[in-house]
Amino acid sequence: MEEPLASKRSVTVADVARAAKVSKATAARVLGGYGVVSDKIRAQVTAAAAALEYRPNELARSMTTGKSGIIGVVVGDIENAFFSLAVRGISDVARMAGFNVIIANSGEELEAEKSAVDLLIGKRVDGLIVTPARCDRMEHLRDIRRVGVPLVLFDRSIPELGVDSVTGDDFDAAATATRYLLDAGHRHIAYISAMDAADERLTDSRELSNSAVRERVEGVLKAQAAAGIEDPQRYVRLGATDQARTDAVVKHLLQEMPVPTALVASDSLVGLRVFKSLQALGLSIPADISMISFLDADWTTVTTPPITVVDQPVYEMGKKAAERLISRLNGRDMPVERTAVKTSLIKRGSVASPPHSSEQ
Repeated sequence: MEEPLASKRSVTVADVARAAKVSKATAARVLGGYGVVSDKIRAQVTAAAAALEYRPNELARSMTTGKSGIIGVVVGDIENAFFSLAVRGISDVARMAGFNVIIANSGEELEAEKSAVDLLIGKRVDGLIVTPARCDRMEHLRDIRRVGVPLVLFDRSIPELGVDSVTGDDFDAAATATRYLLDAGHRHIAYISAMDAADERLTDSRELSNSAVRERVEGVLKAQAAAGIEDPQRYVRLGATDQARTDAVVKHLLQEMPVPTALVASDSLVGLRVFKSLQALGLSIPADISMISFLDADWTTVTTPPITVVDQPVYEMGKKAAERLISRLNGRDMPVERTAVKTSLIKRGSVASPPHSSEQ
């Protein structure tokens, strides 16, 4: 009987091992993303797998191991460049380790997040990476742990949940940006967030349900308090969720006396909306008001002037979250860890000394 052509059957781990001139066990470690191999061997196996167009047999793996080979990811807003970059980092690491990724978008809505988690658990994902919409509502996240699915939180942390998290150094980043404005002479500094709220004015930062927003606000406020600024909270605003609401937030801020001479935008979408609001009001940056935005998004370099930004290594944050989860999936016994990735301030042309009339 004629032997079937190799091209007509699935390429196996044994085929890859033979082509790479390594043992089947070594090839399996590289293709499965577990164990330790040298960079040279990993490159040999990866090249052989690519040449043979190796594809993991997910059904066979699921039946053999009880694993689906799928990681679920729930993010707040895929339109936001922050989350898009993070998902790319997660996906790249997952793919190299032999996992597929299913992405769900919560729109920062708790109920949508719960539905997404339920759906992904129903799909029998091996692990989950979640950006929680609220850090004070976690029963559905506890349920993930109860069913034995490893969980890593991304961008926000909930210490009492007892799971790994990967975030930015939000407090330090916001404090550094604020000190830069203080050093430039500003004494009336605003902070604008997209976090939805019934009242755009902040009453108590401890009540903010989003840990990243809370830490950034506290960084802004404590840096100003250390500089002797009185009542800096009066310039914190929430609810810049779309252009119309951002226009209203900016308009109300500029009615404060004294008028704020500088502002920090909580993310790149808010930053772009604020930039448009200031333009529509005929205000010049930085002659009339200085500005800093979180995230080095593409738009921040093409404006006039280019915008000073808090540079967040979001792709690396996504990679770290995926690496942490995959280590858990591969059975590594590790203590729970909160990883806070360092940021930096990229200084451009949007910050200057305050207008002379505002120096009071």
